[in-house]
Amino acid sequence: MGLVLWIVPLVAVAISQFAKQTKVLHTISMVTSLLMLVFAGFCTHAVALDGQLTYSLFNGLFLIDSLSIIILDIVTVIYFLTSIYAIGYLQEEMRHGKISQEKLRLYYMLMYVFLFAMVLALTVSNIGILWVAIEATTLASAFLVGFNNDHNSLEAAWKYIIICSVGIAITLVGIIFMHLSSVDVIQSGDALKWNVLLSEAKNLNEPVLRFAFIFILIGFGTKAGLAPMHTWLPDAHSQAPSPISALLSGVLLNSAMYAIIRCLTIVNKNSGDSQFAGRIMIGFGILSVLTAAVFILSQKDYKRLLAYSSIEHMGIIALAIGLFTPLSVFAGLLHMMNHSLTKSMLFLASGNILQKYNAREISKIRGLLKVLPFTGVIFLLGLLAISGTPPFSIFGSEVNVFVSIFDADQAWLGIVLILLLAIVFAGIAATLFKVFYGEVDTSLIEPGETNLPGVFAMGVLLIIIIVTGVTMPEGLKGLFLAARQIVLGG
Repeated sequence: MGLVLWIVPLVAVAISQFAKQTKVLHTISMVTSLLMLVFAGFCTHAVALDGQLTYSLFNGLFLIDSLSIIILDIVTVIYFLTSIYAIGYLQEEMRHGKISQEKLRLYYMLMYVFLFAMVLALTVSNIGILWVAIEATTLASAFLVGFNNDHNSLEAAWKYIIICSVGIAITLVGIIFMHLSSVDVIQSGDALKWNVLLSEAKNLNEPVLRFAFIFILIGFGTKAGLAPMHTWLPDAHSQAPSPISALLSGVLLNSAMYAIIRCLTIVNKNSGDSQFAGRIMIGFGILSVLTAAVFILSQKDYKRLLAYSSIEHMGIIALAIGLFTPLSVFAGLLHMMNHSLTKSMLFLASGNILQKYNAREISKIRGLLKVLPFTGVIFLLGLLAISGTPPFSIFGSEVNVFVSIFDADQAWLGIVLILLLAIVFAGIAATLFKVFYGEVDTSLIEPGETNLPGVFAMGVLLIIIIVTGVTMPEGLKGLFLAARQIVLGG
């Protein structure tokens, strides 16, 4: 089943080349996303029963376990709901003459390549091929970032591809050092397989491995949006079409963080001490939250503000994983899911706002609840959720992060994080909540939703983050506990 997950998007690319009608392109997209969701469900069931899925093809190159299936499920769920949203969004863009049918075909084909690369990154056991897959996500998504083909979007696309390519080159140096650390320990046929590296971690060359981790963290940290390597992220996320923004923030950042976590696990098991790698992760985490807190206060573009919020939450995840206690790792993994679902919903809502008001500036958005009643409510609740208020899921994972910090006798770290998150909350409240009030000229902006499929998709995401904020299904909890055990070196 796992192999089907990367065959489906490739088939979709081939079929889309011959599609002549808009409805056919939308249908191909929906069928593709539905198949991905179904097959991911089968894989999840198999992993829950057996612990992992392995394939003898290419010497066991492909492997799915509890850690990778969690990220993979996030990808397929968000992709499915984004595909529903994209139908109404792209139809509105075509109605206003912003894209043609030919560009619509190009959009979907690039989307399938992007999806294939992300799935490949999450289903291979070889860190080298994972590196290739994450670089492929950069190449495919760069064209999607610059899809509007105007000055700002093209500048954002070039900035994205240049900075992330430098980051990925730094990662390659780290991977080379990781391979050198395993010379004479691991056979060439199993070189760079993370599961083999993990099982032989005690025998790897510790100084070389630590050196490798620094390069890998900086390189993949660039793609994950960790400060100070984050500079591409606000431009790319704000200029990309809203469905792409949802995928970039909701799933692409997780893929890079997933790669960091794999390498962190190997380094920590090698020395039996998490302080070296953990302190570096915590440092980048705090710096990322601090950077987001500072820049959120001065944002005038609501999509850029949401992008800086993504930097904040990736920092929280890095901090939790870096702390490397059973509770903090569980909280970090849970926060990856909660942030992805919530931030994707917010970026989808921002797309409806942009299409209705034709403006990115916060100062030009007023009376949102009157103009877009459903989108406005979802956007309001989403802002409360992303700020960490109950009963939404992010509140639960952030509380777990705080508890794990104080439980590890790191009170100063917990106090700093609480203060920074308070600044972020105040910045979001002071900057964005004003869009819901004020009068709007209905002769210029006609009230009413234009993307009903999109409202449905956002509604589903809202229900998920409310339900998971109140309770956690046992099956899902079991997957997170198994993933935690993998990260801790089990």
